[in-house]
Amino acid sequence: MTTEQMKAIESLRAKGCGYKKISMETGISIGTVKSYFHRTREQMLPHTVQPEGKDESTETKSSCRFCGKPVAQNPGRREKKFCSDSCRSLWWNRHKYTVPHKSNRTFICQSCGSEFSAYGATDRKYCSHACYINGRFHGGIGCG
Repeated sequence: MTTEQMKAIESLRAKGCGYKKISMETGISIGTVKSYFHRTREQMLPHTVQPEGKDESTETKSSCRFCGKPVAQNPGRREKKFCSDSCRSLWWNRHKYTVPHKSNRTFICQSCGSEFSAYGATDRKYCSHACYINGRFHGGIGCG
């Protein structure tokens, strides 16, 4: 790919053209256009052309929790908090222990009798692997 073709691809993308349109305009295959953006790790610009039937005035804007980019909201739908699946995954992976979980449940260990909480699980019996081993194989003597 020549530098002129790269500049043409970048300028068309900056204007809001999609991969298919860039491919048709430059005569480069769509796979090459896609891989160029992924290889250079340049920030993909969102497609700025409004699809027919969409009125931007009916959409409200908020910002992505992870990267801060504006996120278009659809009326009558649940609020979007992230601009993409990758931002959502990265944010949750970095905040998994700081976010309070609503579905924590409290249980009593069948082996040692201590109280413990678990996220999401409804059928927990033991507070730890040691209690599981004691309860399952040693008759519930307790952890220790």
